[in-house]
Amino acid sequence: MVVTGFPTSSDIWLEAEGKKVAVVQGYKAVSTRKERSIEAFGQSEPVATIAGQKTYKLELTRLYATDDAISDGINFHNLENFSLVIVKPDRRIVYTGCQWNEIAETGELSEMVAERITIAAKKRVETAG
Repeated sequence: MVVTGFPTSSDIWLEAEGKKVAVVQGYKAVSTRKERSIEAFGQSEPVATIAGQKTYKLELTRLYATDDAISDGINFHNLENFSLVIVKPDRRIVYTGCQWNEIAETGELSEMVAERITIAAKKRVETAG
């Protein structure tokens, strides 16, 4: 495998209804899974563990709305059921069914920028390059 570079903001973006609505400068992804222990009478330790549902929490930093999204009147607060796409040199990761939990904005004249958005995703799909 030859690594050609690291992801840039053009490699990380939000999609809504099949359109790129924002590019993302950085992200942090945390995947968690609840598990359940199976206990047996008379045993001091569980006899098995069962994997539970997965959850995905993502923190995105420095989101810039695309020109098309701005002309369409995008409002990050109105986004629902969107996707986060991350393209790396060797694979592509797509988080779907996303909903935002928290939005922190810093305003500058004539820029549509969100400093940080925390989202929850319903599904994560990873495919080769």
